[in-house]
Amino acid sequence: MIRKIHLFIFVLGFAIVGIQAQEDAFENVNVISDDLTVDSEQNAKWRMGQANYSAKPKDAWELGLHFGHLLIAGDVDSAIPGGYGLGLHLRKALHYTFSLRADVFYGKASGLESQPSSHSSAGGGLVQSAFSDYSISNGHPDQTWFPSYQTTSAYGAIQGIFNIGNMLFHKDRNKWNWYVTGGFGLANYTTNLDLLDASGAPYTDLRTASGFNSQLFDTKAGRSDIRNAIDGIYDGVYETQGPSKKGVFSLGGDGSNINVVLTASMGISRRISKSFNIGLEHQIMHSGNDFLDGINSRSAFDQTNSSDIMHYTNIRLAYNLGSSDKRTEPLYWLNPLDATFNDIAELKRRPILDLTDEDGDGVIDMIDQELGSPAGYSVDTRGVTLDSDRDGLADGKDKEIFSPPGFEVDSDGVAIVPTYMSETDVNRIVDAKTAAMSEAIDENCGKWFLPMLHFSSDKYDIKPEYYGHLHHVANVMQMCPNTCVSVVGHTDIRSGNEYNRVLSYNRAKSAVDYLVTNYGIDRARFVLMYGGEETPLSISGSAGNLMNRRVEFRVCIAGDSDMVRPEGPDAGSGGSKSGSTYSGSKNSGY
Repeated sequence: MIRKIHLFIFVLGFAIVGIQAQEDAFENVNVISDDLTVDSEQNAKWRMGQANYSAKPKDAWELGLHFGHLLIAGDVDSAIPGGYGLGLHLRKALHYTFSLRADVFYGKASGLESQPSSHSSAGGGLVQSAFSDYSISNGHPDQTWFPSYQTTSAYGAIQGIFNIGNMLFHKDRNKWNWYVTGGFGLANYTTNLDLLDASGAPYTDLRTASGFNSQLFDTKAGRSDIRNAIDGIYDGVYETQGPSKKGVFSLGGDGSNINVVLTASMGISRRISKSFNIGLEHQIMHSGNDFLDGINSRSAFDQTNSSDIMHYTNIRLAYNLGSSDKRTEPLYWLNPLDATFNDIAELKRRPILDLTDEDGDGVIDMIDQELGSPAGYSVDTRGVTLDSDRDGLADGKDKEIFSPPGFEVDSDGVAIVPTYMSETDVNRIVDAKTAAMSEAIDENCGKWFLPMLHFSSDKYDIKPEYYGHLHHVANVMQMCPNTCVSVVGHTDIRSGNEYNRVLSYNRAKSAVDYLVTNYGIDRARFVLMYGGEETPLSISGSAGNLMNRRVEFRVCIAGDSDMVRPEGPDAGSGGSKSGSTYSGSKNSGY
């Protein structure tokens, strides 16, 4: 019997392994948004580094259907296949390794013994009143019967499930989950026996009709022949209620057949998709009852030593309830170490901040636009050598840094101013300079240096120290009325990219709103763009993060176009500034 059970489980296992299903795409499957957690505020703080722990995911309940083979290990051989079982379960994870399952079950099992039992009047084990038809006093010739039963069972149970299949250290998730269960519940058992033939009389001469003898019984093939012979004689109607144990606890008192049952099982499940999995499980049910197969005595004076146990080998089909947009998969399919490993990998990917300044101009090489600036020369914030009076001579060589406009300069940068000029000369110089300046403005409108703004963590308010920068941008745009300016928002990399794209959009929009509101510049002259976390200026540390939290201005180039607000949750915080007409509007967009 045990070999047959093992073979049955082996065949079912290979059937499950052979199932081919379309796997869900796992791209970004590990990203759990704030809305999918029980405390979205805590989870948002954790993503920004303001809380030590992420919030617990809101995971789905699992509803399952199970069906399979049921047999009773007792005093009577169970038929293989000998019965069936089916039921439903509802499962909820309490945390990543432990969950609770409510399970209901209904099943039938049958069996036929190849060795005859004698009535107690002949010293045999048929001692209960149900077997009185086989007693000597009733004139039965040989007082023997080959036990044949059919048992119907039903239970409702609560089971605890422990699994470790999702505790992974080398990949994001597993397709398989191994688990064990233990639980208890209330069960009902009804056992009926095939004691009488179609006319209602006890079977007679069964030993002779079956060909039973000790040599035949000692072989597997012989026992099969005996059962086949008996099966041909019996009418297959289980008309007699079997005996029941006296003095056992029953819910509802004497006469009730509802008993406490203990369940234990071991199983393996296979993830087919984000919403569906299939499993193979073997469960035993123990109620302390030795009458599940109708027999509990070997002789009139000797009872069997162990209770009958039900074995239920079943397939479980399980579906996760609810929308995947509102809940994650059950926790026993999620890797609790995933967020930690992702954060570690992100830190490793960040480039190292390099503070090297080869030309010693005070601007590090990572952002220096003129790496070979002459030693001792003044430079701007980009590291480019200054020419304050724009006379073509760097300040470091210019002996007159601010030469008066309108005059030629010598090789030292000193303006050549004549000692005497007529009115005509003065007008000529002024007209020429005015024309040259106008021409220079038009010619150089695309060559202005435009500053950038920086922001506090998770903010899109414009800091007062950057009002001067915006004033500079406004002046340039007023001097160059035909110039289009692209305004590009960025963030650091300490949050998910979906969140960061919205935050970078909000930052760029704040700068555009400020210039339109305070300087009256036409909104159509701006191209609002965002890059999220994808183009960092610097890498790690608080200084690097500050540099990355920025808005850049540049003269529009081919391919620049307005970008609408990206999909994603509200990001960052900002608002009106007292003392100005500027007002930022969160999550509104062009």
